[in-house]
Amino acid sequence: MPGKVAIVTGGGTGIGRASALALGRSGYSVVIAGRRAGPLERTVRDGSAAGSRLLSVVADAGDPGDVRRLFDQAQRYFGRVDLLFNNAGRASPPVPLEDVPFAEWQAAVGANLTAAFLCTQAAFRVMKAQVPRGGRIINNGSVSASSPRPHSAPYTATKHAISGLTKATSLDGREYDIACGQIDIGNAATDLSGPLAAGALQPDGSTRQEPMIDAGLVASAVVHMASLPLEANVQFMTLMATKMPFIGRG
Repeated sequence: MPGKVAIVTGGGTGIGRASALALGRSGYSVVIAGRRAGPLERTVRDGSAAGSRLLSVVADAGDPGDVRRLFDQAQRYFGRVDLLFNNAGRASPPVPLEDVPFAEWQAAVGANLTAAFLCTQAAFRVMKAQVPRGGRIINNGSVSASSPRPHSAPYTATKHAISGLTKATSLDGREYDIACGQIDIGNAATDLSGPLAAGALQPDGSTRQEPMIDAGLVASAVVHMASLPLEANVQFMTLMATKMPFIGRG
């Protein structure tokens, strides 16, 4: 994708890091955002060593001022924004619904939903005004966007809401050549998902290990979605470990 520019939130670790590096290898200039400088800088070094153009911006995607600064930096350094990967988010500890602290609910909504909305809003403003017009937004959903795990009300609710945001973004973006799709990921091996490999609570009350897939496979899927012309769109993609509990969560 020579000359194209991507923003990846949560780009210092896990799926964000793998996707940023893969997009860089495919020719994108990539701006990665996250709250910790160290992981971002390591990703930039690794991408630069492979010949990619990466820029890191320490930013909280759930903060409107930080989001404005992130998009301003992308435009200042690279001139435009062709792709936004809304990847930043957080998991919630498994807690019975009636015992979820309000602070945990707020934190999940802020990281998983508000951040994606704010970045989408900023991307619209840039993509509508730039020449050539338009771009693509990819949201990191989760298989929890359709099938919850036990004791996961905050995470599941926010991921269901991401599906609604994806549809609304697709509809509102049509007029401006902005495409939006969603990748629902099941059991990619990252620091965030590590406990699943050790043992995850199942709907029948048991705890068991679950199969995982390499985060590089997710990155390849993100690059595929990004590589399509704006006349075509992967609206929803589910990429998961074949034998993970998902269909019926059993």
